[in-house]
Amino acid sequence: MKILVLGAGGIGGYFGGYLAQAGADVTFLVRPKRAAQLAADGLVIESPKDRVVLRVATVSAESVKPEYDLILLSCKAYDLDSSVTAITGAMHATTCVVPLLNGMSHLDTLDAAFGRDRVMGGSCQIFATLAPDGVVKSLGDVQTILWGQREDNAVQRAASAALAHWYAKTTVAWTASDTIVHDMWEKIVFLSTFAGMTCLMRGNIGEILATEDGKALMQRFLDSTVAIAGAEGYPPRAKMIERFVSVLNAVGSPMTASMLRDLEAGNDIEAEHIVGFMRDRARKHGIDDAMLSAAYVHLQTYRNRRAAGRF
Repeated sequence: MKILVLGAGGIGGYFGGYLAQAGADVTFLVRPKRAAQLAADGLVIESPKDRVVLRVATVSAESVKPEYDLILLSCKAYDLDSSVTAITGAMHATTCVVPLLNGMSHLDTLDAAFGRDRVMGGSCQIFATLAPDGVVKSLGDVQTILWGQREDNAVQRAASAALAHWYAKTTVAWTASDTIVHDMWEKIVFLSTFAGMTCLMRGNIGEILATEDGKALMQRFLDSTVAIAGAEGYPPRAKMIERFVSVLNAVGSPMTASMLRDLEAGNDIEAEHIVGFMRDRARKHGIDDAMLSAAYVHLQTYRNRRAAGRF
């Protein structure tokens, strides 16, 4: 099976790189600057567990051909439209797309472009970044990828089996999930609360909890997102809620969402796809949207100032 990985940054470089190391037929769709970097230095992955240097195949959006059976889509949500354009030339009649984006709204975009029968569900957990020297750095102990079928057809079964075959040969933690959409909803429940609160308050979990009302506001935010997922038909499972509460109530925790780090660095953010999406769903179902709305106004204001060159 020929696999195309869109991007060779923190997510694509890490999860695609270990597939390549295992012997899978992997090609990275990258821009010319990144292609030159990979040709000169190889794909370098550094994590607490190892350091890997790989010679990898690359292709550009202009020269890609419809010869790939599976595409790992690892872009940011705000780059989704350009990414769809980039991978369209790689798609043939039975190519399957496995998106690893945050949120849920990208599924509608991909379904419209390629058909639901060829778009699986996917998710990942990793704290990784692409350093200026081109090294993919995984800075935490968690590197997990999940995927699963949204339709029971031969295309998605083959893609899922191929990923399981190759990831079984790696050190990556992976799951071929039978409940992938539920898994994705659980992730956005946590992520929208985590990102919304740390961005709104411009602080880490410990700093928020050290205030008089921080814990109560954190819980109010989480209650809203949990209720939204339930109204959508995917109530978070008890063990996941326990995990969310544990992380969000960890006194002294230095954890911040990557969205806050992007915001503080002056970068673009996935505001609409995470917090905005959940605010809209709250209003659709008549659920308390006060925390989501406040966080989204904060993020929109940042984006407006950034667009105007005032940040």
